[in-house]
Amino acid sequence: MELPDRSGVASFVAPDGFASQQTLTLGDDVAHHMKVRRLANGAPLRLTDGAGRVASATLVALARTAAIVEVGQVTDVPPPADVHLLAPIGDRDRMLWLAEKATELGVTSWRPVLWHRSRSVQPRGEGAGFQAKVRARMLSALAQSHGAWLPSVYPDATLDRALAWLPAGANRGTLDGEGEPLAARLADTPGPIVLALGPEGGLDAEERAKLAAHGFCAASLGPTVLRFETAGLAALAIARALTRPA
Repeated sequence: MELPDRSGVASFVAPDGFASQQTLTLGDDVAHHMKVRRLANGAPLRLTDGAGRVASATLVALARTAAIVEVGQVTDVPPPADVHLLAPIGDRDRMLWLAEKATELGVTSWRPVLWHRSRSVQPRGEGAGFQAKVRARMLSALAQSHGAWLPSVYPDATLDRALAWLPAGANRGTLDGEGEPLAARLADTPGPIVLALGPEGGLDAEERAKLAAHGFCAASLGPTVLRFETAGLAALAIARALTRPA
């Protein structure tokens, strides 16, 4: 069976996985969304596990707290090229919006960084409870965008801890209006991409120096001052447009 045309088929995430010809029970969140969409028994569906597997499926039964589906053909989708984001710990709503859009654009990992100027933001998005909200927002975005790969979400980190994690050979850019255009910085450069996105108010001199010492080059998105979520969205879109599947 061919995978259904994604333009008109409801998509859902089954993070615990699935197998071809399996009868699968999905939880109350999925059941709620199916009811909102007024899906009837027999409706074609698309499933992903968020780890590169996609399947066609058929809705068998829909109850108040669960949905039963029959899984059809399973296909493995190759991962996109690695694009990692050092996201600022900042305003909660703006972080959630960026997490959603970053998922739609296929970001590989999301690592929140407590920059010096993050500490003055209230209320800011941090801690295990907020991390769970980020993951929930990403799951919803993955389903709606018909993606196959859920970003890896890492705990809050200081800049030093984030820099210790960096993948070897990565093309590293700090979003900074004084740098060369980001598209020029990323063009024709092999290897994974890591984008460092500062908080409201920007990076301070010590943070800039640490980033530069770890191979980050300043990269500009233009002459205007952007909110961090706008800058993150624009940078990820440029990075994804310049990369190919791994």
